[in-house]
Amino acid sequence: MKQLLNTLFVTTQKAYLSRQGETVCVNVERETRLRVPIHTLGGIVCFGNVTCSPFFMALCGQKQVTLSFLSENGRFLARVHGPVAGNVLLRREQYRCADDEDACAEIAAGIITAKIANGRVVILRARRDRPDSNGQLLSRAADRMANSLEDLQVPQTLDGLRGIEGEAARNYFDAFDALITAQKDDFFFRTRNRRPPLDNVNALLSFCYTLLAHDVASACEAVGLDPAVGFLHRDRPGRAGLALDLMEELRPYLGDRFVLSLINRQQVKAAGFATTESGAVMMDDATRKTVLVAWQKRKQEEIIHPFLDEKIVLGLLPYVQALLMARFLRGDLAGYPPFLWK
Repeated sequence: MKQLLNTLFVTTQKAYLSRQGETVCVNVERETRLRVPIHTLGGIVCFGNVTCSPFFMALCGQKQVTLSFLSENGRFLARVHGPVAGNVLLRREQYRCADDEDACAEIAAGIITAKIANGRVVILRARRDRPDSNGQLLSRAADRMANSLEDLQVPQTLDGLRGIEGEAARNYFDAFDALITAQKDDFFFRTRNRRPPLDNVNALLSFCYTLLAHDVASACEAVGLDPAVGFLHRDRPGRAGLALDLMEELRPYLGDRFVLSLINRQQVKAAGFATTESGAVMMDDATRKTVLVAWQKRKQEEIIHPFLDEKIVLGLLPYVQALLMARFLRGDLAGYPPFLWK
């Protein structure tokens, strides 16, 4: 099993990353603030005005450490990685499969089924603790999502699958505000909005989805897949289609539950968010660091993987799913087994 490697998040503005032998050095105003051996890292994520030396970028490429650049509020900008790794035959199979619309629909159906089922579990678990009127709202959402799962039992085209996924997402997010049980005056959810997020909850969701997308894209590269060529998300310049595919089934379990726990446990406060003149909501540095520390801690928790029936840490879940996708494309598995939370 792959060793769980940490992600280094650099949030200090005007930080400069350089190389000293096999060590990553983080300097701020010519003062070294941190030294980390490169072999302990699986990825580096830089927020805002963070610069790097070319020799440091070369080290990351040599060691297959993905280097990602995000805006200060978490919007993805670019990713830098070294030479393409992995079996060329695996990627050729991936490309052939991506060109076959029926094969794409079959894979996408499994991914969407897992996404809807996992979101429904989030709602059902909350409903058990909510006998009030919100409990009825959650029940209705769960029933409608169950109808969507039934629709997926019939073979669908890609457009049909996207329609079912869109309807289920609306039902899920219509009930999302009922999942928030603390700080209701400051953390409320009306509708999903992004680019930019317009409230505190959407700001958290967008930020955490970006972190998840980074982990999934890095996992795809680690097993030799091309993160840009997906089956549900079709090719588009600058978009990691396969990473977005695999991310869908993980959003409710890894992303949404994490955001809800931050709010309901009051680990984040409204004072850590500010609205810009454009209406976009941004987190301050202290809140961003709180989220990142909690994210890394969350990745250390253990679960029994439903398909492998083995104990793994959550940080390895994107890697395991990418590995299962690779095994399916190579013909070692009859179908791709998406992650289904039980």
